[in-house]
Order: sequence, then structure tokens, then C-alpha cells
Amino acid sequence: MCGIVGLMANQAVNQAIYDALTVLQHRGQDAAGMMTWNEGRFLLRKSNGLVRDVFHTRHMARLKGNLGIGHVRYPTAGSSSEAESQPFYVNSPYGISLAHNGNLTNAEQIKQELFSSDLRHINTSSDSEVLLNVFAHELGKQGPHLQPGDIFDAVRRVHRRCRGGYVAVAIINGVGMVAFRDPCGIRPVVFGTRQTETGQDVMIASESVALDVGGFQLERDLAPGEAIFVDMNAQIHTQQCADRPQLVPCIFEHVYLARPDSLMDGAYVYGTRLMMGRKLADRIKSEWPDHDIDVVIPIPDTSRTSALELAQHLGVTYREGFMKNRYIGRTFIMPGQTLRKKSVRQKLNAIDVEFKGKNVLLVDDSIVRGTTCKQIIQMAREAGANKVYFASAAPPVRYPNVYGIDMPAASELIAHGRTEEEVGELIGADRIVYQDLDDLKNACREVNPALDEFDCSVFDGAYITGDIDAAYLADLEASRNDIAKQEQSAGDHALVGMHNQDDDIDD
Repeated sequence: MCGIVGLMANQAVNQAIYDALTVLQHRGQDAAGMMTWNEGRFLLRKSNGLVRDVFHTRHMARLKGNLGIGHVRYPTAGSSSEAESQPFYVNSPYGISLAHNGNLTNAEQIKQELFSSDLRHINTSSDSEVLLNVFAHELGKQGPHLQPGDIFDAVRRVHRRCRGGYVAVAIINGVGMVAFRDPCGIRPVVFGTRQTETGQDVMIASESVALDVGGFQLERDLAPGEAIFVDMNAQIHTQQCADRPQLVPCIFEHVYLARPDSLMDGAYVYGTRLMMGRKLADRIKSEWPDHDIDVVIPIPDTSRTSALELAQHLGVTYREGFMKNRYIGRTFIMPGQTLRKKSVRQKLNAIDVEFKGKNVLLVDDSIVRGTTCKQIIQMAREAGANKVYFASAAPPVRYPNVYGIDMPAASELIAHGRTEEEVGELIGADRIVYQDLDDLKNACREVNPALDEFDCSVFDGAYITGDIDAAYLADLEASRNDIAKQEQSAGDHALVGMHNQDDDIDD
């Protein structure tokens, strides 16, 4: 889960990209970066940290130009080195910079091909650098004078080589801006336009909220397998570049990842979360008609929309029972278990009067490791709750994600190999209620009936790209457990000295 943005404008783009990255900050808090293009020179600033901490006045002043891309990252495979922050850059051919959201499931195979056949060296463990070099190699086959068709031909060959879920936005020196989406449309991307006195500006971003903050008119989502090319005159060219495209978007975007005010594949996230709450209430009515719930309390912030609709549909009082410290990051995407455990108490504080003597239904968007909800249930009991029930707006998360979300190793998922009742006992709830998977799908379909299939692999273990086997998952297990991440973090320090985070790049 990362956030990307690209902008071609008739004026300096640095501030608009900064603003867009700020509203995409929820997609990654580990690192941020921006690369602009100005008169044949690429200008770069990237570092670990939040957007507001990475870009200072002196950096913004150097990021000149009317064309640029930006990125916010959280590490999909556990690495948090500054060397792996984005955008990435290669000088051959043409000079290309790229920012990427997602994960290539065949990155190791491609890396070997790049070295042995394409004669390209990969300097980090990031699959984003792999994707950039594949694109660069395929683009280099098109000759010195690129036309839109040449770029689309290169993207077509990228799709044939790369597997997984991915969206990328890139700048080609002196040619323009290009973005493309994986053939299954797993990861989201939209584009929009803004009319000014001097012409048309074009923005590409992970979520529509980035367009909103800049005053852009949302045009549409990129279709699965589609590429968009914006030439140096800000003219838009699009083409389908996949052999067998099919829209199978990640349903976890609607559960947790996206902002509620985003529009994804024609469905407002706010609307899908309302429907999740209604479906969950229907399940409670069906399976627990004589419930004794006194109050519904959300675990802020993602679950608020679902919890409010659930309470209204059940006819139960809704209350805010936790106050959130907004200077603490999202617990789910923190890199280590120790840090996650420590952050919960720092992030939330209970309002005792809303719990004392009551039977409370806590509502969260999902349960991943169980670390957070176990502590929150204990906080509710300490605040005086009589009984504490727990509802998840998503089904049990039992399988790792391979398409760009850092779901932990399967052994660290609390629902992996356990029944719902066993999960409830482990987290200390008096009763647990999970969303049904078909109900979750229907919650999205009812907001946009055109949505048919979804990537639900974290819930059902069905990997849509068809290339995930037991060996792949075993390797993933070894790389994503917290011990492996701690070792990776220690090794990252060796890379930092090799990484110049604030550069002019001359071609």
C-alpha cells in the first residue's frame, strides 16, 4: 500500500504534488519523495518520514518544473531503508523516473532476467526498481523518437513480463508522463484535468481525493491493463495494453486502505462502508436477535462509517468512546510488533462514562494480528464496561496479501487456522461478530452494480493472478514475519550511506 501522484501543468507543480501527497498520507507513513523535471534535468527529494517532515522550504525551492511525480511509501516486504524510498530513476534510455504502488509477484525471476539478458543492475531489494528497469528496457526497443504508440507498445510488453498488482506513474525526459495499471486492476488509479487560463493540467493519482484537493475534475479510473500518456503539450492519449484485462479490484481498499471520500472504480468508499455496517447489522439480527447491546462504539477512524450505520440499523445508541491522538500513525502499517503494541495506548484513550456499566459493541474495520483489538477490549473493561462484544466490518483475515499490502506472515494472522469463536477468546471478547464475505462483496456491488469480482485473497486465499503456490507463500512467510523485518531493518542501515536523498540528476 503506497500512494502515487503525477502532474503535468502549466505552472510549477511542487506545491500541488505536496498537497496531493498530504491527502494520500494514509497510504504510507514510512517515506515520501518527489521528483520534478525542469529543462532536461530531474530534481529529487526523498527521505524517510511523513510528507510534512521530508519536504522543507529549501527542498521545495529546488523542486522546479511543470512536470513531476510523488510517492508515499510503506514497506511491503519490510524494508524501510531510505535507499528504497521513491521515486526511482534510470538514465538509460532517455532518462526515466518512476513511482509505483503494488507488488510484483515474479520480481525475483525478472531481476535475474534483467541481469542476464537485459544487462541491467538492480541496486535495491525493491520491486519498484525492477518495474522501472523492465519499463526502461522495453521502451529502449522503440528507438530515439517516441510516439504515443511506441510507449503503449512498451507498456504492453511490461504487462506480459510482470505479474501481480501494480500501478506506476513515470516521467520520460522531454517526452511526457505515463501511467499504467495491472491487467486485473487490483491497485487503484484515477486521472483528472483542470482548466486554467494557460491551458490544461493533468493529474494522475492513487485516489480521487488527491484530485479534489488540487481542484481537478475527475475524468475516470484507468481501466485494468490501460495506459495513459500525457505529452509535453498536456494532451491525453490512452490505450488498452493488456491481452486479457479483467477488473478484479482489491476489496480491502474499501475495508481499510482508502479514504472514505474517495471514489474507486465508480464506487464511493463512504457508501461501501455504510453498506458494510448495514450488512453486519443484518447478520446480528439474524444470528443474535435477542442481543443485549446497550451502545455501539467505533474504534476510530476507519470503522466510524460502518459503526454508525450498524447502530442505526440495529436501533442501538451510537457513541464515541475513544479519543484519538492524531499525532500517532496508523497501527496496521507500523513496521514492528513492539512498536505496534506500544502505540495503541498512546493513540487511544477511553471515555469512562460511555463504558461504565454498559454492554458495549466495539466495531473495527478488520482484525489482522489481533494485537490492537485485544488491548482495546482491555481498555473498555478497565473503563467499566459490563460486557465487551467485538464486531469486524470485514471477514476473518486468514491469508497474506501478495499484491501490495503488507499483511503479515500467515502465522501472525490471528484468524489463520482458527474459528471465529477461538479468535474471540484470544482477544478477550464476550462475543465476536464477523462480516460474511458474500455480504462484503454485495456491499460494494450495491454502491456500484458494475463491480462484479474482487480480489479477496486475504479472506479466501484465492490469488487471481494464478501464479501463487505453496512455495511462494513459504518464502513470503519467511520474509514477512517480524523477526525477518527486524533483521532487514538492521541491514538497511548499510544502504543509507549509498543513497543521496536530495539530488539533481543530469542526463
